[in-house]
Amino acid sequence: MVTHDALDALVLADRVVVLVRGRIAEEGPAREVLARPRSAFSARIAGLDLVPGTATGAGLRTADGVEITGESVEVDEGEPAVAVFPPSAVSVFTDRPQGSPRNVFPVRLSALEPRGDSIRLRAAPRDARGPGWVDGLAADVTPAAVAELGVDPGAEVWFAVKAAEVAIHGS
Repeated sequence: MVTHDALDALVLADRVVVLVRGRIAEEGPAREVLARPRSAFSARIAGLDLVPGTATGAGLRTADGVEITGESVEVDEGEPAVAVFPPSAVSVFTDRPQGSPRNVFPVRLSALEPRGDSIRLRAAPRDARGPGWVDGLAADVTPAAVAELGVDPGAEVWFAVKAAEVAIHGS
């Protein structure tokens, strides 16, 4: 069976094969692939954010040098890795936040998508030279938060994610 629906994959399949550009990106038990995606495509299907990079002692480093700290690091230092977190764990700020969130990065909003009781804010790099891993990242916030932030597509904001919400595993 071929599907783009994570629910179909979870309910109907014991194993899944994820194809990206005609090549196998990942395969394995459906629940494991969707809970621990190794590609941006699988993460998107599973409703998660994914940042690729290289494992460090406390998380990973992206190709452009951004450090992402995670609570659960399940890969050896120097190995290819991904940081995975739910959009509900992402806080949004109009100014660079100070305080406890360890992972803070600038984005430009590309879309606001209503999703029931929340609004999903989609990110893009701030400029054409910005990191590609930012493209498509999401933050789920309330409609009241969107109104208080006063943001629309094109707005430059900061995404922040607590390290406790980030899992790091091999890619």
